[in-house]
Amino acid sequence: MKIYEESTAPNARRVRMFLAEKGVSGIEYVHVGLKSGDNISSEFRKKNPLAKIPVLELDNNECISESMAICRYFEALNPENPLMGASPFEQANIEMWQRRCEISFMNIVGMGFQHSTGYFSDRMNPIKEWGEECLKQAKVFMVFLNDHLKNNQYIAGEAFSVADITAFTAIEFARVVKVRIEDDHVHLLRWYQNIKSRASAKA
Repeated sequence: MKIYEESTAPNARRVRMFLAEKGVSGIEYVHVGLKSGDNISSEFRKKNPLAKIPVLELDNNECISESMAICRYFEALNPENPLMGASPFEQANIEMWQRRCEISFMNIVGMGFQHSTGYFSDRMNPIKEWGEECLKQAKVFMVFLNDHLKNNQYIAGEAFSVADITAFTAIEFARVVKVRIEDDHVHLLRWYQNIKSRASAKA
């Protein structure tokens, strides 16, 4: 199996972190340069017509894109040490928090990066004001997470899950646009330091 990615990209990183937690090995990682436009080539679009990374290519040449779809595939193959929940409630609760962290945080940070830096100005029309607004929204969500973590060890309760991976990789990437955990976010900082100490955080 192969995974096409750029390792510094947040979505690629959360797949790497997920696989590290699962103990999955034997994957061939193929670098796809985002700035150079490797992902928008006609060859890559055959693997993912939306030109996004990461993409998992199976041994039979079938391709799976979208980072959570890739994670779900490996969760099904390796059900031990579940990161997406075991009981129906756990699965639903983790999915709820995963989506909150993805839609209201990771995606917002991504848009903030794209629009405030103009990194992809050769293929999109960056709107600086929208980028600045997105980064403000990201900071508001970090306050929300800090309040939530006052009474929870992890994002979706008392067990580490894919929701923590999504939130952690979003916070790590947010540093690129100078959005960081504030000193008074003591609960978020405690959680962040806990996640950063995991071996998978270095994947």
